[in-house]
Amino acid sequence: MAGKVKTICEEKVVPVIENMGYEVVEIEYAKKSDGMNLIFYIDKDEGINIEDCELVSRAIDPLLEEVNPTDDAPYILSVSSPGIDRPLKTERDFKRNLGKEISVTLFAKIDGTKNFEGVLEEYDENTLTILVKGKQIKFEKSKIAHIVPVIKF
Repeated sequence: MAGKVKTICEEKVVPVIENMGYEVVEIEYAKKSDGMNLIFYIDKDEGINIEDCELVSRAIDPLLEEVNPTDDAPYILSVSSPGIDRPLKTERDFKRNLGKEISVTLFAKIDGTKNFEGVLEEYDENTLTILVKGKQIKFEKSKIAHIVPVIKF
């Protein structure tokens, strides 16, 4: 069911959100403590605030009623920012973090470790390269479990 809901939302709802000037980072349809939740994570270059979330929610709510992705199953609609520490997944995520420090966690150890922190120097569809203590390390994306920006306050 979750796959069907996401597919319908990607086809019918995402274009509306994108036409409003936002990027849809992720769509989540999952059971939470308060029941089923349909969550749209949105972003834009300037960042997301509560007004953006409210604007998008009001715009897509009638459309969701019309396309009925859950076949009348009840859900709670949420529109949210993905947060500053969200995993890097999209081309836009990598582009935005080029030259910045990221944390890479691998599925299997390389040289005795699974965790690396360094500056993202380059990336392509299949690989990424970070600079760690003056040494470039190239990773195949298929071997990476998790990539997040390093947040320093």
